[in-house]
Amino acid sequence: MASILSSPLMTTQTDQPAPPVKVLFEGRYRKLTRDLPQTKFFCPECKGGGCDRCEGFGKLTRDSVQELIGWVAMPRLKARRNKFHGAGREDMDVRMLGRGRLFVFEAFKCKRPMIDLEELAGEINRRNEGRLEISDLCFCDRKRVVEIKETKCSKEYGALIQVIGEHDVAKLEACLQELTNRGRIEVVQRTPQRVAHRRADLERIRWIEITGFERVGDNWLLAIQSEHGTYIKEAISGDDGRSNPSIGALLGVECKCVELDVNEIMDPEVA
Repeated sequence: MASILSSPLMTTQTDQPAPPVKVLFEGRYRKLTRDLPQTKFFCPECKGGGCDRCEGFGKLTRDSVQELIGWVAMPRLKARRNKFHGAGREDMDVRMLGRGRLFVFEAFKCKRPMIDLEELAGEINRRNEGRLEISDLCFCDRKRVVEIKETKCSKEYGALIQVIGEHDVAKLEACLQELTNRGRIEVVQRTPQRVAHRRADLERIRWIEITGFERVGDNWLLAIQSEHGTYIKEAISGDDGRSNPSIGALLGVECKCVELDVNEIMDPEVA
């Protein structure tokens, strides 16, 4: 008589499906377009429910870095939901170039936790050619979220600025050269008007440094290094006096940033 332990009606613990688990992987992203937020951009009016402002879509943009990664990763992981943790963030209309920005992608209730991250990166890049590039993927733990968010790094920018109104081009070029020779400039920045509705109205002291410049048509392309947490657009325009001194004030002209790129996020030990 066969033992009851060998009966096909009996199953061992190892025969059961593994319980869903949380999976985290880190990497770098390069954002090559100016219409892509880092995370889901829900409509502020309806909070995702759908309204006239968002035309029932619930979001103000069709996608984000988070979603472009998630749409490929989530089916592979068989996960329920996800969070995206970036080492800082750039504005939606700012490109993220250079080596890219560190991030951690956190997926919850994954039924298939072990996936090929090299294949995942390749498929994300194939689907989003010209918009988003992912590299250096590896599995990580939750403490990496804290590490990348607490690490402070200076940044290198390329800022295309427009000078408003009549100005002496030769004099402006001489002033730019003077600022380039000056090195780091201390700027007192009050929370910008554009984000004051969602952030504390504080003053922060940051440094900026113009490391190069060239004329591009009627505009000027500035190479700028800055301290972690600097609002570059406002450091250029002055934001109605909330950033002082601004690059515009130092040049003696009214100007604004019309295009901005993060050219590189520098290593922490260099910051």
